[in-house]
Amino acid sequence: MDWKTSIENYKSFLILERALSANSVDAYLNDVNKLASFCKEQYEIDSPTDATPDNLSEFISYLIDNGVTSRTQARTISSIRSFFKYLVFDGVISGNPAKMLEAPKIGRKLPNILTADEVDAIENAVEMFKPEGQRNRAIVEMLYSCGLRVSELIELKLSNINFRTSIVKIDGKGNKERMIPLSKSAKTELKNYFKSYRGYLDIPAENEDYVFLNKLGKPLSRVMVFNIIKQLAQKAGIKKKISPHTFRHSFASALVQGGADLRAVQDMLGHESILTTEIYTHLDNHYLKDTVYKFHPRANVDSTKE
Repeated sequence: MDWKTSIENYKSFLILERALSANSVDAYLNDVNKLASFCKEQYEIDSPTDATPDNLSEFISYLIDNGVTSRTQARTISSIRSFFKYLVFDGVISGNPAKMLEAPKIGRKLPNILTADEVDAIENAVEMFKPEGQRNRAIVEMLYSCGLRVSELIELKLSNINFRTSIVKIDGKGNKERMIPLSKSAKTELKNYFKSYRGYLDIPAENEDYVFLNKLGKPLSRVMVFNIIKQLAQKAGIKKKISPHTFRHSFASALVQGGADLRAVQDMLGHESILTTEIYTHLDNHYLKDTVYKFHPRANVDSTKE
């Protein structure tokens, strides 16, 4: 089986079996296609079944020599491992030549977060005299109060919001549903948005269930949301480098610092692994200390001391 056929089959596996997002699928395939090109050009290997551990190691060395960062190396190795693991699963090969590839150690980068005051400053920077002003306030509030990904925000449906129970259903990565409480502030901003800007739009039937729309009654794009946040942050005088995802980090950090159970935060963020959620504990050393003092049998240190 040649590279092209193997990669096409792998693509179907990622979409149908693993239910990955389009962006994730593209990232995996991009890495594997680079490996295929390297193997064909350097070793005249026309099939992944002929690739050896040494070939794969040489490919990683090639990336390093070309200045690829440790983070990109780690992602590429993860993609290659996944590809060959699939080939073993599918019976194409009997052993995984990528099994022994060692990913570089990379430091965990703590995300930028916004304080509640900074979020307020961003919301107050909204020019409410403009028709889209209330929509933009609602966008900021939903990002911060619910910890949504930008893709989840633009795909948010009216039919998934229950104002009576104050719950919003989110269709997250891999078509995984999760429920998030809707804060009082978010409910207020949404209702004001429905009464004002959205209430006067001429909305095509196919777009009626989308929450956030542009002036033509079409769903907002990712780029539009990024631009809205960037402009508001500048007007608010926020010097940090932020994006819509910064509000998701801020949502999680605020919960953890407030003493929320890490498993509950994991569920609300839609993280598969709690290891991903644990990064927010690094933003508050008191959380870590309190956990040890409360649960470890040898924790006889006075928790009031620094």
